[in-house]
Order: sequence, then C-alpha cells, then structure tokens
Amino acid sequence: MNVAASVEATNTPALIGSCPSCGSAALTGIYAQDDIPVSSCLLFDNAQAALQVDRGDIRLSHCEDCGFIFNAAIRQGASEYSERYEETQGFSPTFSSFHTALAKELIERHELRGREVLEIGCGKGEFLLLLSQLGENRCTGIDPSAHPHRIAGIEGAERVKLVPEFFAPELAQKQFDAIICKMTLEHIVPTLDFLRVVRAGIVEGSRPLVFFQIPNALRILSDAAYEDIYYEHCSYFTAGSLVRLFENAGFAPLRVLHQYDDQYLTIEATVGNAPPLDIADDRAEVARLAGSLAKRVAAKQADWAARIDAAVKTGRKVALWGSGSKAVSFLAALPDPAKIEAVFDINPNRQGHSMPGTGHHIVGPKDLTSICPDLVIVMNAVYRDEIARELIDAGIEAEIVAL
Repeated sequence: MNVAASVEATNTPALIGSCPSCGSAALTGIYAQDDIPVSSCLLFDNAQAALQVDRGDIRLSHCEDCGFIFNAAIRQGASEYSERYEETQGFSPTFSSFHTALAKELIERHELRGREVLEIGCGKGEFLLLLSQLGENRCTGIDPSAHPHRIAGIEGAERVKLVPEFFAPELAQKQFDAIICKMTLEHIVPTLDFLRVVRAGIVEGSRPLVFFQIPNALRILSDAAYEDIYYEHCSYFTAGSLVRLFENAGFAPLRVLHQYDDQYLTIEATVGNAPPLDIADDRAEVARLAGSLAKRVAAKQADWAARIDAAVKTGRKVALWGSGSKAVSFLAALPDPAKIEAVFDINPNRQGHSMPGTGHHIVGPKDLTSICPDLVIVMNAVYRDEIARELIDAGIEAEIVAL
C-alpha cells in the first residue's frame, strides 16, 4: 500500500477547492494516502471478494479560517452503506455500558420521557432502543444499513421504527422533541448543507434537543492516530470547528463534551435564542498539529511495521483484535499485511467474513486456542481490559498492546 508522507499531490484539479463547512478557499493539504478501501465496514464472504473492494485516495485539507479538516479527494457515493455494512460496537460490554449511561443522561437532563425522537444515521437502532426502554420514547431511526429484524421482539422495540434508507427531509416531516445524529456527520462531505437541511426541517416554534456525536479530531491530530483516518470518515471536527459549523447552520450550541476516553466529541444544541457558548478558539493549535501530521504518522507507521516484523522474525504469531475501520486503516498502512496471522472480533455478525482490502479472515474468541497468538494488537485502547479477560478465559498468555 502507498502511504504518502508528503502532500504534494493535493493541488490535483479534481480536489474540492473550498471548505464544505464555511466556504473558505484558504486550504492547506496536510496528509495523503493512496489506494485504500472506500468501504471499510462491509462484510465480504471470501478473501477474493474482499480484495476486489473499490478503492480511493485520501487528501486531507485543513481550512485555515474555521479549522475544519476534510478529505478533498472524496468521491461522493463511493462508499457503500447497505445491509452489508456492519459497524455496531454493541457486542462490547464496555461500549454497551457507555451507551446506556449516555441514554440515561440525555433522558434525565432533557426530560425525554414519552417524547418523539428522531435519529439520523441510527445504525442498527441500539441507541433508540435504549431511549425507548429507559424513557418510553417513540423513536424513528433512519439509516440505509438498518436491520429492523435485529430488534424485533425486544422490549421497547414496539416504540421504535427503523427506516433502512438514506436521510431525506421528507422522512422527518413531523415535530420531534429530540433530533440525534451519532457518528454520522463525519461521513458527510457537504457538512454545512446537511445541517441546514436538518435545521430547515425543524417545525417552526419548536425547540428540540439537537444532539450530535462525532470522533474527536483534536485527539486524532495530537496522537497521529492514523487508524482513525479512513475513507468513509471524510470530515474531521474539533470543538471549535464544530461549534462554528452549528452556528453557521442556524443552531444555538448549548454545550460540547469530550467523551469515551476523549475519543468522542458531542454537541448539544437547539434553535432560537441561547447564551453564546464560551469555548476556546482552537484554530492555532489545530494548524500547528495539522502541519506536522504527515511526518508524525509516517514515523508511527514505521514503528508499528518494525515491531510486527521483529515479532514475526522470532516466530511469534501476531493478531489484531477488532476488525472494523481502524483495523482496515492499520492494515492498509503495513508494508506486508500478511504478517498478521489473524483478526479477532467479538461481533458474531463479522465472524466468518473477510477484511476489505487485505482479505484477512475474521475469527472470534472461540478460535483463540487453535490460533494461539503471541502478540495481540488492540485496535482501540478503550477495550483493552475486556480483551485481556477474553484471553485469560481462553488460557492464552499473549502480550497485549493497544494503538
């Protein structure tokens, strides 16, 4: 795979030439990566099909005016979001605990009991199910990868309607008390246009809670977390650029939080008058970190490649834990992905399928004893403890390291 440390190619005429969040043309190329899978969460039946996944390029541009970062080389519609798209983290006890606590907090803070809730980009509907179970809310979820049958028969599902389609304004033609959009805005290129559509759909005179959750780009920049840079994620926000976008779109931001070990950025907003949100201007810090991103990523990728190479040379089996987007990005950056012996995942819907781009077969914890890895690289450090317990339960004495 070609992972470029320089960004000389960012002047290609096909690139997006103005910021999708503020319209500025003051853009600087900060990172480039070529020939990567455009769909990192698709399920493939075999390695041959997985190797034939459509590919694209990343050319991250930084807007000097608003601080927004985006993939200027994105091809609209290239990524596939369908019933084959398997993104859920709901099989993790760690994530499920976080999700439940988040739902409880929103219900209590905003008195969401017996209310009408809309979620744009609802995934498999797990969060809406929690809002129904814990607050008896009536919920509508819109997502092309939704599987309504997955929640059928579960307590609270009778109040949840999942629509397996892309969001369109006509699907939200009613008054909602809360509009939720979790881990979706980062998949959207025309960010300002999208938020203006959401704003225009709010019934005049109502003041719904508007809750968005996205990856925290400042952490990605600070840690040179290249595993969190992949094709579907075309938009990267810090707290400052997120607040500026919401204000430009006609919303009144109420608060911004860093959650889930600083990995997630959440914003609560409404419409109408509200006191200005006092938030630090992070544009100078973003510009500084963005300017050195490519160099720091290249060094980090070289370190991981050397570590894996050293392990394999001493006869140790190396495995990844987590087969989602982070793993696809991590594998795409390795000079020889075949040195990874196995990829584990606790999601049974992913097991038995193959990884986009490299064709690695995805296995589950039940396969630990037959593979017996010596080095397990955890794709998300927040899950390290629960993965360590899985290894202990299987009697595996492996070294565990996290990205």
